[in-house]
Amino acid sequence: MSFDQKDAPFMERLVFNNRFAVVILFTLVSLFLGYQALQVRPDTSFAKMIPLEHPYIVNMLEHQDDLANLGNSIRIAVAIEDGDIFSTEYMETLKQINDEVFFLPGVDRSNLRSLWTPNVRWTEVTEYGFDGGPVTNHPAYTNEQDLEELRANVLKSGEIGRLVANNFKSSIIEVPLQEFYPNPENQSELLRLDYKEFSHQLEEKIRDRFQNENPNIKIHIVGFAKKVGDLIDGLIGVVGFFAIAFVITFVALYLFTWCIRSTVSVLVTTLIAVVWQLGLINLVGFGIDPYSMLVPFLIFAIGISHGVQKINGIALQSGGADNALTAARLTFRQLFLPGMIAILADAVGFITLLIIDIGVIHELAIGASIGVAVIVFTNLIMLPVTISYLGISKKAIERSKRDAVREHPFWRLLSNVAHPNVAPWLVIIALVGGVGCFMYQKANIKVGDLDAGAPELHPDSRYNLDNDFIISNYTTSSDILVVMVSTPPEKCSAYDTMEAIDQLQWKMSNLEGVQSAVSLVTVAKQVIMGSNEGNLKWQGLSRNQDVLNNAISRAPSGMFNSACSLAPVMIFLDDHKADTLTRATDAVKEFAAEYNTDDMTFKLAAGNAGIEAATNEIISSSELTILVLVYIWVGVMCMITFRSVPATICIVLPLILTSVMGNALMAFLGIGMKVATLPVIALGVGIGVDYGIYVYSRLETFLRQGMPLQEAYYETLRSTGKAVLFTGLCLAIGVATWIFSAIKFQADMGLMLTFMFLVNMIGAMLLLPALARFLINPEKVRKSKGSKLSH
Repeated sequence: MSFDQKDAPFMERLVFNNRFAVVILFTLVSLFLGYQALQVRPDTSFAKMIPLEHPYIVNMLEHQDDLANLGNSIRIAVAIEDGDIFSTEYMETLKQINDEVFFLPGVDRSNLRSLWTPNVRWTEVTEYGFDGGPVTNHPAYTNEQDLEELRANVLKSGEIGRLVANNFKSSIIEVPLQEFYPNPENQSELLRLDYKEFSHQLEEKIRDRFQNENPNIKIHIVGFAKKVGDLIDGLIGVVGFFAIAFVITFVALYLFTWCIRSTVSVLVTTLIAVVWQLGLINLVGFGIDPYSMLVPFLIFAIGISHGVQKINGIALQSGGADNALTAARLTFRQLFLPGMIAILADAVGFITLLIIDIGVIHELAIGASIGVAVIVFTNLIMLPVTISYLGISKKAIERSKRDAVREHPFWRLLSNVAHPNVAPWLVIIALVGGVGCFMYQKANIKVGDLDAGAPELHPDSRYNLDNDFIISNYTTSSDILVVMVSTPPEKCSAYDTMEAIDQLQWKMSNLEGVQSAVSLVTVAKQVIMGSNEGNLKWQGLSRNQDVLNNAISRAPSGMFNSACSLAPVMIFLDDHKADTLTRATDAVKEFAAEYNTDDMTFKLAAGNAGIEAATNEIISSSELTILVLVYIWVGVMCMITFRSVPATICIVLPLILTSVMGNALMAFLGIGMKVATLPVIALGVGIGVDYGIYVYSRLETFLRQGMPLQEAYYETLRSTGKAVLFTGLCLAIGVATWIFSAIKFQADMGLMLTFMFLVNMIGAMLLLPALARFLINPEKVRKSKGSKLSH
């Protein structure tokens, strides 16, 4: 086949007339970005994991200085196997652990609470009035008399079920954390808390050290920082899955191409795309977090998808081309625009995630958008240039020539989906299945976590086992919803305020899913009763302001702020499942609508349950918007590209069906719509459109040659069907390895992406031509001007 440069588009001439310069530039950029990629470090913060603009979080951050232990904190339960906490052995170990935790970087030392800290106090009523003091009032407990005194103090402290286990076999150290803390070597400099390092210090300096020193002691740690640290550690195993996916792809590519040069070229250019992506995110100031760590997988998958199309096209062109350069140029001319359109669709799928007001999702969206952008350079430009130098093996070319002339029974059979008698049944089955899946997912899918503990981790993970221990041994759960009662200064103890808080406590305590509620009112009632000889008849609020002021003066820290303008109500929930959070927040909103005044406002929400509730609301409000935006943009791009409403419908409808089926699968498997899973549906649309664009662009080409629809689809399958089928299966196998991850949310994403890759492929190969039977007029296509992708 001779080659005439006069017909070559500008982009083709620019690239292939300057091949050597392109290779040199590509190499220099790769070296620079490779160095930058080596500088990427884990970067996770509390602020990045929460929706900062949500009203709940705005309220929490506004009052964060007055909400000690109710934001970012961890809880360390120190348990004794034989005996109870009232022993010299236990108290000495607890003291050492308390001291070790005190000096960990990032700990808010002034608000640390344990049996050994002076802010944990006991109170009792005597004939002389109130008496009290720190629970631990001795430097050491070495005799039975002191231990009995300790037991008495604990019983009078009101901390049983909260700081001390109900069975007296463990106690908790509450550790509030600072996102930024002073550098010990330079107090004027603030350091950001490194969650990975902090988690490792908890393991090495606390759990491992003290459990090894005393096998009778067991330590359980829960909290945001520990969970994130465990996630980061678990996600390091992603490297192993990446290696497995690489090997699988290598073998599959070679079996597809029968050319080692083509196989290595596709893999190397795709790996370079991953390196570029990592280097660029370092340049823009991003790091790696538990969610963005999965982006390189997606970039690798998308790169392989486009690389396979290029290699398949070059192999087909090599049968009739004079040399490798001609074959590469013809393939570039034919597939560059479809590839660009598909990559733009991928990018839009990522960019729409920016409407989710959560930092880690923003970084995932930006990082992934950067990643798909570099695929334009690595897989759409550099791969054809590389093959123009290396060429395709003779074995692969001969195989391509044989394929070009021989009959393909499988493709001939599959082309029947475009037959007039088959297509209607396929469309009906798809319609019925889609409606059924839609109704099922609408009735069953939930927003938020559907399991207790940390749903990002498996139920048998150490973190969730630690969480189960605390739930089983303590009255107050680790899931706390905090309602902030805001008043003018010195008004938090006013009778009207206290009475309203009391009403809220009663309402919430009787709500399904709530264990108990604690506030300033709880303390005030106890003090008033104690001031009246402990008579239960006096366990109520007094209308005398002096009595109320005296009552709250004995409240522990955290019950109200120094200006008496904020009083938190702590609501302890059974769990942080979606239904529990919705019931609790709806009840508070209903109460606030009735009781809020100019001088008293009930604000949601702090505590880990408040943060979860805010996140759920953000996701619930964003889910439909994201999908609608993705579909609109993909539809617009298809319209611009193919200049045809029927063609756009043929491409977009299978994507919509896949999204509905994906949601139904999530509902069936008990996977909630949350931060980890919402991106999957959007990404599935972006990546899935690749198949449709490549298939329809070839189908349109053959229709313009005058072929009837079924024959045109047969030729489409002969030219690009193998590449589409291979890509779908290869990508599905690659991400299916995630299902075995130690991190549950990664396993969930692996399952969902495997499903999306396969169903999108099936939709493009079966449903698209079936729809075309009803929507596409071959004669009209032949006579039309044609799209920019028809050749």
